[in-house]
Amino acid sequence: MSATIPHVLVLGGPTASGKSALALELAERFDAEIVGADSRQIYRGMPLGTAAPSAAQRARVRHHLVEFLDPHERYSAARYANDARCAIAEIHARGKRALVAGGTGFYVRALTGDVELSDVFDPALRDRLAREARLHPPEVLHAWLEARAPARAAQIAAGDRYRVVRALEIALGGGARNDARDAPQAALAFKKVALEVDQAILDGRIELRVDAMLAGGFVEEAERVGAAAVAADAVGYPEALAYLAGYSSAEELRIQLVRSTRRYAKRQRTWFRGEPGTTAVAHQDALETLTRLARELPGWA
Repeated sequence: MSATIPHVLVLGGPTASGKSALALELAERFDAEIVGADSRQIYRGMPLGTAAPSAAQRARVRHHLVEFLDPHERYSAARYANDARCAIAEIHARGKRALVAGGTGFYVRALTGDVELSDVFDPALRDRLAREARLHPPEVLHAWLEARAPARAAQIAAGDRYRVVRALEIALGGGARNDARDAPQAALAFKKVALEVDQAILDGRIELRVDAMLAGGFVEEAERVGAAAVAADAVGYPEALAYLAGYSSAEELRIQLVRSTRRYAKRQRTWFRGEPGTTAVAHQDALETLTRLARELPGWA
């Protein structure tokens, strides 16, 4: 491998699209290690509901930021961005390549893009700002930001509602800006790719995954995690906990799990389609296409 720091390949896409299998194949082909980008696979004891890499998969390729956190612990995108950059730096120091893979679009953006991040989390403030954003046009929110943090307001377009609200949360919460680009190894370059799967095929895969989850003991897993855990809001767990409380039948639970997972996959697909600088790759020939793309990256040939 050359002395040049290799580009980091980022593989995103909706749940059940086959990201994990592709990431494993690519990692083995290019002597890479995988850095997770999934906001629920970070938690221990939830492998069925989060589709976390199995022990056998982790024996094939080293994984980072997977199943390392207690389900009751809160974890921010700012913390993820710094942890991921540290993991990538360690991977590069061992002379290997880094492949980021996961379906949490905001984690990907936090790691690779210009996004407001703060380790300060105030749920009441966030709820308030969400209500304000629904009630007022973005220009009103931008004027509010301008009054509280004029320098930051000057850097954000008045119509960029998302970034204005995030900047307001930081300004009003008293938290310092924590830009992912200020983390170690800030000179990293990324190649972002999103896996596209035909809707009918994805729907079928989701049903198969739900059936495998239920057969594998997902309801028992949800019971162990418990409703009080921060991670219990992950897709499927509220439905399983409601079933345990007697609010649905086994058949209704399966229907709800399939529906919730499909909705989540739709949100993921929408996010990655709108993610700046992302190349869409069709699932039919994804391995060959990704192999070709990887060989074109500095440090991957």
